[in-house]
Amino acid sequence: MSVKQNDGLILVVDDEERVRDSVRVILTDEGFAVIEAPDGENALAKAVTDNPDVILLDIWMPGIDGLEVLQSIKQQDESLPVIIMSGHGDIETAVKATKLGAFDFLEKPLSIDRLILVIRNAMNQRNLLEENRALRDAQALGMEIVGESPAMQAILEHTDVVAPTNASVLITGENGTGKELLAREIHSRSRRRQGPFAAVNCAAIPETLIESELFGYERGAFTGAESRKKGKFDLAHRGTLFLDEVGDMNMATQSKILRVLEDKIFQRVGGNRDIVVDVRIIAATNRDLEKMIASGDFREDLFFRLNVFPFHLPPLRERREDIPVLLERFLEEFSRLYSKKGLSFSPEAVEILSAYAWPGNARELRNVVERLAILAKGQSIGSDLIPVSIRENSRAHAPVSELTDLHDYRQAKEGFEREFLRSWLERNDWNVTRTSEQIGLERSNLHRKIKQLGLSNPEKRS
Repeated sequence: MSVKQNDGLILVVDDEERVRDSVRVILTDEGFAVIEAPDGENALAKAVTDNPDVILLDIWMPGIDGLEVLQSIKQQDESLPVIIMSGHGDIETAVKATKLGAFDFLEKPLSIDRLILVIRNAMNQRNLLEENRALRDAQALGMEIVGESPAMQAILEHTDVVAPTNASVLITGENGTGKELLAREIHSRSRRRQGPFAAVNCAAIPETLIESELFGYERGAFTGAESRKKGKFDLAHRGTLFLDEVGDMNMATQSKILRVLEDKIFQRVGGNRDIVVDVRIIAATNRDLEKMIASGDFREDLFFRLNVFPFHLPPLRERREDIPVLLERFLEEFSRLYSKKGLSFSPEAVEILSAYAWPGNARELRNVVERLAILAKGQSIGSDLIPVSIRENSRAHAPVSELTDLHDYRQAKEGFEREFLRSWLERNDWNVTRTSEQIGLERSNLHRKIKQLGLSNPEKRS
């Protein structure tokens, strides 16, 4: 059965079947999905199992009355909008309901225009609350795209162009370059900015669970599915869905994603109802999808659907002029967090940190700045606080033009060798066997060189 929705799921709670029927007809015609409860006990159960977007709640019911139900619901989910309905429009009851957290108060008989307006206002407010919470979380994590390099300025300019459209976006780049930050930036500048931003890391979810995470599931769909759960597509309706590490998605799920992109409909796991959804897709990956297409591991048609507007985020080592900007931004963030006003880096510290290759990119840089902010005893952070591994390797990762300024041949040679090996190890995710095969160096010799040059996988260090 196909349903003209998903404007939202409304739970109508009233002991009069006639009222429930009339409200259901009105809301269904407006594109909402409707579930019903005849009393307070059923309402409380469905509020948990069915996860409605808005509740229409009658005050006078047998058993648990509407005010008690309202109080219980608000204790479970403070952000869930509850609209009170009553045939007895007394001011005292309206005041009590408002104090308990009711979104609005409607008198019976219900005005259709007023009912629809209040429901849409309630849903808009909840979306805004969720978006504001996401933005606060983003700011708390220092999540903001900054950069003065030509590459980053071009990316920000292209963001202004593509953000207002509904075009799908594919962001490529190494781990830690800020792919999710760019996705959030695009969403925040789009016409969907008042809608939700939902993110899912496809690499972090087992293959057996990825479909239920994306599409949700119906009660009884599998062992342990005791209630219906909305998936990321549901949660991102009229907003943006960010598919991180989309290259790690299995072929079966790729096919289902393609269908959603083409037809704007999906079914929950264990369900037989087509759900219409309005979602903009932003995908990201650190893998070469075109190579995966050639090897049969990624669908070419899905790639073309996702790659309408491509972005590539370069690693920090290719835009070193952005490092001082990021250092300042991160230090400002952690100065506030740890109540250390006036912190700054010494010129020497900035020089050393700017010369380092940052294999973990901005994520690694941010972690180091947090560590330095914690260790700082005065207002100036000097080079002595910088980890030894960074101090020793920073000069080695300077551009070749800088290495030629060295007067010590041995030091320059060692620096080049260190940079060469690190570059190949990074390309192969620090797989020593694969790297040794590609550069023609015995595995045992490569291990010896790694130890001799002080190279180490930054992810293992963290």
